[in-house]
Amino acid sequence: MIVAFSVTPLGVGEEVGEYVADAVRVVRASGLPHRTDAMFTSIEGEWEECMDVVRRAVAAVEARAPRVSLVLKADIREGVTDGLARKVESVERHLS
Repeated sequence: MIVAFSVTPLGVGEEVGEYVADAVRVVRASGLPHRTDAMFTSIEGEWEECMDVVRRAVAAVEARAPRVSLVLKADIREGVTDGLARKVESVERHLS
């Protein structure tokens, strides 16, 4: 599965980069394939391991913020590997 998620601390002011970095550290330490962009972090793996990473990323932000918002979107498709790269490659082929 691929999970795209965004963890946002609330009640900490406008500058939230240091809090988001706490969540991204959890993702990077997980060893799962991942990508982070301006709006979301995407991870790829099995259901249990992806949800565990999301849970721990939220907890990392929650440890420092009084309130946390989580947005999550999942693509659950059995038997697909390297979906993070393959989906982008498919779009790029169509753009060529």
